[in-house]
Amino acid sequence: QVQLEESGGGSVQVGGSLRLSCAARGYTNPTNCIGWFRQAPGKGREGVAAIAGDGETMYADSVKGRFTISKDSTKSISYLQMTSLKPEDSAMYYCAAVRGSIGWSWKYPTSWNDWGQGTQVTVSS
Repeated sequence: QVQLEESGGGSVQVGGSLRLSCAARGYTNPTNCIGWFRQAPGKGREGVAAIAGDGETMYADSVKGRFTISKDSTKSISYLQMTSLKPEDSAMYYCAAVRGSIGWSWKYPTSWNDWGQGTQVTVSS
């Protein structure tokens, strides 16, 4: 089992930037996939971005060109750099992990094994 802890959330104005971090402890492996999800009040959990063990990245259409996912396997940390933030980006952001590859199913929360507690992002106009 992998323990995940997110940090870096906060309140920013429209157009601002934030960098979220996800620190992994426990059974960490460079081949693990890491994903970022978000959930706004009254809505389902939405896949935002994912990075595979080989470094391949995947993004939701709503964040392409604005968000960048990366990882530092030596430190077992994943990052989500968010720029040009919009009010609709406001949500609780969660990181998730799964062993091995995940492919096209990365957008589905049920595809992931381990979850962090989340960090809140609020974008105000």
